[in-house]
Amino acid sequence: MVYVGIDLGGTNIAVGVVSEAGSILAQAGAKTLAGRPYQAIIRDMAELVKRAVAKARLTLDDVKSVGIGIPGVADSDGVVFNCTNLGWANVPLRAEMQQYIRKPIFIDNDANAAALAESVAGASAGRKSSILLTLGTGVGGGIVMDGKPWTGAHGRAGEIGHMILVPDGVPCTCGKSGCVERYCSGTALIREARQACRNFPETSILQKAGGNIEKINAKLVIDAAKEGDAPALRVFNSFARYLAMTINNLIWAFDPEIVVLGGGLSYAGNFLLDAVRPLIPRHQMGAPLPIAPIVLARLGNEAGVIGAAMLGR
Repeated sequence: MVYVGIDLGGTNIAVGVVSEAGSILAQAGAKTLAGRPYQAIIRDMAELVKRAVAKARLTLDDVKSVGIGIPGVADSDGVVFNCTNLGWANVPLRAEMQQYIRKPIFIDNDANAAALAESVAGASAGRKSSILLTLGTGVGGGIVMDGKPWTGAHGRAGEIGHMILVPDGVPCTCGKSGCVERYCSGTALIREARQACRNFPETSILQKAGGNIEKINAKLVIDAAKEGDAPALRVFNSFARYLAMTINNLIWAFDPEIVVLGGGLSYAGNFLLDAVRPLIPRHQMGAPLPIAPIVLARLGNEAGVIGAAMLGR
């Protein structure tokens, strides 16, 4: 038997047929074309499932279940009650999908699915407990406990990006202020780098951006920091300090076996790890205890599909 995973995003739908071990056997994809009625999008998802299964030279009889990772939250009945990227509210995703695919349907947040994928076939494979932090435009998170995604009583656990890190800090898009996302994301790096350019116009950050402050991106800031540019290093080290504080809070709250860093900023690789890892012991207390290793995610863009499929395993 195989599993099917659907990674539903605001821009693209990716579908994969996945083995028990977490290997993708066949894939299909299409543009989401968000803004259409949810019925049309779900119909497209079902057609992509059939297409992917056919590419794997299998039939739906060979499929044990279908998992869907969404950029939002669904309840235990499979109703998506919050998915802002798609403009969905109270969408009966499971019921609608089962009109086309009569298989068990599992639904979870896409970051939880990615965390599960890493625990099955990626950086945290073989560990019963792990936490994935996705560092991109924002900050996402997924928690795996006893080999399963832990989503809490109401499906909201793992929203690490919206934990308060700095009381009365930078306003967040969620309506609160001082969220992790405002300090540990690519958006945060860009914001602080632009301010650094205003204060230190000789910085190589601005030179790399061709003198246009609006063209600054996170990769450019990290590249300048790697080269030793002082303002860029200050921006990056501040980011690393806030990230270490966040990881420390998670370690004390959940005591995971391992912490995995994914998302676009994780491509900074060892430069990121070397900045964050030494800061973690500074936040520990009492007698020395084992500290969860901090590693980079391995599965990249495939994590969403693999993790969604594994929801049914």
